[in-house]
Amino acid sequence: MGITDKDVLYEDNHYIAINKRAGDIVQVDNTGDTSMEEMVAAYLAQKYNKPNGAFIGVIHRLDRPVSGMILFAKTSKGLDRMNRLFHDRKVSKTYFAVVRNRPPKQADTLKNWLLRDRKKMITKAYDREVKGGSIAQLDYEVLGELEGYYLLKVTPLTGRTHQIRCQLAYMGCPIVGDNKYGYPRGSLRRTICLHSRSLVFIHPIKDEKMKLIAALPTDGFWEKFNKLI
Repeated sequence: MGITDKDVLYEDNHYIAINKRAGDIVQVDNTGDTSMEEMVAAYLAQKYNKPNGAFIGVIHRLDRPVSGMILFAKTSKGLDRMNRLFHDRKVSKTYFAVVRNRPPKQADTLKNWLLRDRKKMITKAYDREVKGGSIAQLDYEVLGELEGYYLLKVTPLTGRTHQIRCQLAYMGCPIVGDNKYGYPRGSLRRTICLHSRSLVFIHPIKDEKMKLIAALPTDGFWEKFNKLI
């Protein structure tokens, strides 16, 4: 399944933002499945009639089971400048997460040291500094409760692998469907209820403030939470 016009949230000469479907991979991995990088390149090549292919640069990544906002570069200039913004933490990212357990506070900042277990491909959280670990921080806010589920707005202040999934689980609130991090059962579609909602940054070429927002998935579950946002 490729990229269509309805998947595109924003496009200019240097960037294209896509509302990623949960289950799509951003870059090629050992599954051999078609990646978003390939799908977006094919979309641009067809749209602009480029028989030799279109340039596409991966700026940041989302885990395969996660949906929502992801930004790609269409030029090397755009890629270099946006990479610098991400590196300097000048891009504000917001996520929505659905959990089953009530969080201990209405809003809080979580601070943990995260250690990656590369054999099991999971991240472990600790309350204290650990050898080889990296500090991780995020803010969360409970937006509301619906049918026994809680919708959280999550703003990561650092960018660690599986950070949101790991830190929420360590708090006692694993994300719905994320059995890798302690939710009792996985989704049949191999997706989790974590959605990349928005990116806010100063366009590094146009020098304009940008706020890109991705609508919630229409999968029969996420839609009900639109009333809470």
